Amino acid sequence: MLRYSFVEDTYRMKGVEEPMLYTVEEVAQTVKTNVDYVYKLLRSGILPFLKIGRYKVRREALSDFLASYEGKDLSDPFHVKEVIYGES
Repeated sequence: MLRYSFVEDTYRMKGVEEPMLYTVEEVAQTVKTNVDYVYKLLRSGILPFLKIGRYKVRREALSDFLASYEGKDLSDPFHVKEVIYGES
């Protein structure tokens, strides 16, 4: 089964080799959010992290996370809901 990866496409478009691990700051940049929110994802357990000195996320884990939670409202990662389109 082929899997689309937004993360991989982003690096390909920039002509840069994609890293195997992302720092919290790099995850925040990739998903266009802030570092505090990425730490909420860590505490909620919905995005798996490794701790090698600092917290890191595997490339595959980030791609899987994005694919798995498409169509979900992650405003509060402790209480994930379906997105209801047409509502703010």
